[in-house]
Amino acid sequence: MKITKHSRQREAIKEFLMTRKDHPSADTIYIYMREVFPNISLGTVYRNLALLTELGEIQKLHYGTESDHFDGDISLHHHIICRECGSINDLKMENIDFINTLANQNFDGIVEGHNIHFYGICKNCKNNLKLKNNIDKSKSV
Repeated sequence: MKITKHSRQREAIKEFLMTRKDHPSADTIYIYMREVFPNISLGTVYRNLALLTELGEIQKLHYGTESDHFDGDISLHHHIICRECGSINDLKMENIDFINTLANQNFDGIVEGHNIHFYGICKNCKNNLKLKNNIDKSKSV
């Protein structure tokens, strides 16, 4: 593995991601980093995100949205993608690794892992839909 020198910017990006649960895009990370390092370039943010991902210190998430998102939590966990606003959130749930065993029963090889994407409506969008439905009901009365 290539030895990398210490970078205050890289450490700040990693620390920022560790405090977030909303899995920000590189652009969002860049906007925040500009507050801390006014002269930082978008290219520097992208290079550091790529390196942190390569080193296994963060996760890069791509769920068919326009841009990649990043997660400072590298533990095995699942995500749910809101079909209304596109937000990506952690999904706390019981361990479902038993599906690897199920998959191995139907595969003439070795299943080593899985990656499952859950889709639904986030809390904010759910509340907005309820509010919109209540407004629509009151208009029809």
